[in-house]
Amino acid sequence: MPKHGDPVEYEVGGRTVRVSSPDKVYFPQRGITKRQVVEHYITVGGPLLRAIGERPTTLKRYVDGVEGEWFYAKRVPKGAPPWVETAEITFPSGRKASEVCPTEPAVFAWAANLGTFDFHPWPVRRADADHPDELRIDVDPPDRAGFADAVEVARVVREVLADAGLTGYPKTSGGRGVHVLVRIRPEWDFVEVRHAVIALGREVARRIPEKATIAWWKEERGGRVFLDYNQAARDRTVASSWSVRGTPRATVSTPLTWDLLDEVDADDFDVLTIPAFLSEHGDLHAGMGAEAFGLETALEWYERDLRDEGLGDMPYPPDYPKMPGEPKRVQPSKARPE
Repeated sequence: MPKHGDPVEYEVGGRTVRVSSPDKVYFPQRGITKRQVVEHYITVGGPLLRAIGERPTTLKRYVDGVEGEWFYAKRVPKGAPPWVETAEITFPSGRKASEVCPTEPAVFAWAANLGTFDFHPWPVRRADADHPDELRIDVDPPDRAGFADAVEVARVVREVLADAGLTGYPKTSGGRGVHVLVRIRPEWDFVEVRHAVIALGREVARRIPEKATIAWWKEERGGRVFLDYNQAARDRTVASSWSVRGTPRATVSTPLTWDLLDEVDADDFDVLTIPAFLSEHGDLHAGMGAEAFGLETALEWYERDLRDEGLGDMPYPPDYPKMPGEPKRVQPSKARPE
């Protein structure tokens, strides 16, 4: 018998998915195996497809488990079955690639067999990969803060979104953070959506300046929770709902309601607890697609901040080409005086 068990086959939505080395331990601290990760993705297949179906999706692969090296697969892996569909994306450099585009639940089990823990979907649908239909706010606490700090800031994010005419849906990031998702009409490009996120983040930081910041440079954050506006940039993604994260506990990024967000801890949700949670609560973001919102107010705020306070664009990530209107991409403490 092979070291990690004989291959097993699963029937998923009419497809046969073969899983090799099913007994290979992926999370040693808890003894969670590859088989359990695959079965997690079979369990959440319906809600996950609702969340990321028809979205170009990067696979974050841990072929040697959580303690091994990981990498992002931004192109369809070789040997993919013909029913694994693709979508063409354009990177900031202008290069193009064919990414996995989930269209049925079997794709998730197939990807899990390749060592995929988390799925990182673009905020677009395949039919229009240049105009996001999902705005995402990444509430990211610093090392010395925790999940409760992220929840406190996320509550203010909810208020600011409401003032901009937007309805946000919270989920745990699977780490110490919170992601807030908003369905939007695909009428704005990546630059405009990022500007909207910057404006929303600035408004949150105005309301709770001691708690939240959108400062790109860590040295300027002062231990505050960071609203990572660059997650709205092209080719920047967050882990999807229901994604297993590369943590020792095998935590799962889990959709919640605002009421539940106040009652739970991030570590409540993992590969072992999700089946009971899903059975009890169902897909708490199932209604997110019922109404798509507009960014008019948030973009008005962006223009107002530029006009009245001289607050324009913010630095892009370091691997980005220089973008129009972007300020100097240099750490303030290292900047040469003008």
